[in-house]
Amino acid sequence: MTEKDFWIFLKNALSEGRIAQISGITDCADPQLKETGRFINSHSFLPKDYDKIPTAEITNMGRLLFSEMISISTKEVILILLAHHPSQEALDILKIYNKQPDEGLKFFAQLALEECEMWNE
Repeated sequence: MTEKDFWIFLKNALSEGRIAQISGITDCADPQLKETGRFINSHSFLPKDYDKIPTAEITNMGRLLFSEMISISTKEVILILLAHHPSQEALDILKIYNKQPDEGLKFFAQLALEECEMWNE
């Protein structure tokens, strides 16, 4: 899967609908609070049936996290999708990624891992 393939996949998935959600703006000097707000707002990329994404697709998306050629914004969306996928594959990918996340995604990746652990309890 390439970055372009990922966005095509996501566009098709979102055409079926999105999850119900509330979003807002976080205006605060605290960097972790800002990052938490960014994480929460990124939920707007979750398609209605995010939990039914095939494991093979989750694995392909996960591979993109480890590429230096993929944009940070794409990685954020992948992290959100993995965070909500109730599979051992998603959890394993996030655990590995959190060992050496991209600069600027450390806290975001940590939040994704914590959320995935919750979905996989």
